Amino acid sequence: GLVIDGRTLEHVLHDSLQNIFLELTEKCRAVVCCRATPLQKSVLVRLVRNKLKAMTLAVGDGANDVSMIQVADTGVGISGQEGMQAVMASDFAISQFRHLRKLLLVHGHWCYTRLTNMVLYFFYKNVAYVNLLFWYQFFCGFSGTSMTDYWILILFNLLFTSVPPIIYGVLDKDVPAEILMQLPQLYMM
Repeated sequence: GLVIDGRTLEHVLHDSLQNIFLELTEKCRAVVCCRATPLQKSVLVRLVRNKLKAMTLAVGDGANDVSMIQVADTGVGISGQEGMQAVMASDFAISQFRHLRKLLLVHGHWCYTRLTNMVLYFFYKNVAYVNLLFWYQFFCGFSGTSMTDYWILILFNLLFTSVPPIIYGVLDKDVPAEILMQLPQLYMM
């Protein structure tokens, strides 16, 4: 790992040393910046996000972390003694730092699989309906005749094809939480 303090970070964030610093950080498993100003934190997150094209996660617990949380792709605020500013600026809020592991490994995994399967379901639904319309036009000689009334189309989208993704999105858990916590490698998928 690499530990860097705020004064050194100020020199590193200048244009001439940015690429060398990023090459060094890519070789480390963890980079800890201590005694950094709020501006330095946000510049560092923006630098990693833009130059390395990496997905960034910022975790903060106070008002000095707000700019860093807002610059990151995903911001997590920890509610605590320093106030609620970080929580208000974040995408997710947790009460203690130890809950971050479950938020990422379990809920992050489930959310990703639910969203990808939901997108696939909507593609399937639309392809099936458009395919039906296409083949109906062969049947009616491409006359432009409407196959269904408008209320059937509304019911198709509202009732028949909206309930399955909602149920799937709420209830689907492809891997149990205990296994996801034991095998963090599954997060890489």
